[in-house]
Formats: sequence, structure tokens, C-alpha cells
Amino acid sequence: MDPISDMLTRIRNAGLARLRTVVIPQSKLRFAVASLLVREGYLAAALPSPDERTFTATLKYNPDGTSFIQELTRQSKPGRRLYVSVGAIPRVKNGIGIAILSTPRGVLTDREARKAHVGGELLCTIA
Repeated sequence: MDPISDMLTRIRNAGLARLRTVVIPQSKLRFAVASLLVREGYLAAALPSPDERTFTATLKYNPDGTSFIQELTRQSKPGRRLYVSVGAIPRVKNGIGIAILSTPRGVLTDREARKAHVGGELLCTIA
């Protein structure tokens, strides 16, 4: 199974079930994506566990009880990788959402990748 899809599905399901936290198996890429979601304000926290096998992602909710993350879509898949150049990086919901890319400079949002003028693998889009 695709580890990034698994992580995104765990976060999506936890939001729909209105859970406060979700435990995710740890890898460098998964933790980098979760840290980026914390930095962008979609998650409250991403804390590694003491055994370093998992980390806990704390979800954020709106005052009406809905999750901050409304739409979470995996773009590049193991069977069909999706690479984009800097000019082809999509704008998610006209700039309201973010696209997450794996670039030579690390895991970046679409805005950061445009500013650094790098392309890469389009991992997912979040709105």
C-alpha cells in the first residue's frame, strides 16, 4: 500500500469521525508532510512518539465542529507518478488550498516551490 495515501486517509477519516488525534506510522516523508501541514495551519501538532515508530497528529477544528481540512486528495500515485515543472504547479481552489510537492529542496508547498523556482513530484492537494 502507498504510505502517503495511508497517512492522508487516516487524517481524512479522523476528521470525519471528529477525533482529536490520530496515530500514524513514522517515516521521514510522512513526518515532513505532517510538519508542513502544522506550519500551514491545517493540523494543530505532529509529535513523534518515544519509540520513534509512530507519530501523533493533532487535528484542528472550526468553531462549528468541522475539520479545517475539507478536501484531501492524493495526486501522484505509485502506479502513475505525477511530476510538475515550476510553471505547471497547480493553484488549489485559486490559492485558498495548498499543493504539497516533494522537491530536491525538501517537501514544499506550491507557493514555496514557486518562490524557490523548483518543480517536483506533486504529492497531494489540500483545501
